[in-house]
Formats: sequence, structure tokens, C-alpha cells
Amino acid sequence: MRVFGLYNYWVFAVLLMIGLYAIIARGNLVKKLLGLSIFQSAVFLLYISMAKVEGGTAPILRYAGEPELSSNPLPHVLILTAIVVGISTIALGLAIVVRIREEFGTIEEDEIQSKVRDQ
Repeated sequence: MRVFGLYNYWVFAVLLMIGLYAIIARGNLVKKLLGLSIFQSAVFLLYISMAKVEGGTAPILRYAGEPELSSNPLPHVLILTAIVVGISTIALGLAIVVRIREEFGTIEEDEIQSKVRDQ
């Protein structure tokens, strides 16, 4: 079947749902950051999957006189940039979680909210 041939889109959907569930349903801030990372990875996978040209080669490997179908390298470069931004976002988030832990003594969202309301 053609539907099962598109396994990378199925993996995208599963990863997206796992990441979204972790962001929404979990109260632990580190688990939320992990869910955000999984969500970002799913978006990267989707973007790279859409950029793949069936039968395409790298644009560098062109031979004289032969018209060849080539893949566009721009999406891959954009994803490399997005990976760097994603890593720095997660690092900043972890630094903020460490600071929250020092201030409130916990990284559970509901406990932090109750401590803020009590102040």
C-alpha cells in the first residue's frame, strides 16, 4: 500500500503527538522541555521529508549534457540553522528551570503556582 510507504510522515505524526502530549499534560518543567525538543524534531523531520525529491541528486553532482533532477539544498540548510536555534532554546530553558528550582525548591508546575499564590 502507498500509505505505508510514507512512513516518515507517520513517524512525524507520532513524534508530534508525543511532544504535544508532553508539553500539555506534564507538570514537570524538564519533561515539558523534553516534549518541546521532541516536537521540534518532528517539525524538522516533516520539513526534510517534504524537501526530498524522488530520484533527485545533489545539485553539485551534475554531468555535462545530462539533464538531471536535483534536490533543493535550501531546506536542509534551514533545518541545520533551526537545530542550532533549538539546542540554544533548550539550553536556555534548562538554565531557567535551574533558576526556578533555586527560587521555589521544585520544578513541578502546580507547586510553583501554589507558592506564587501564597506570596
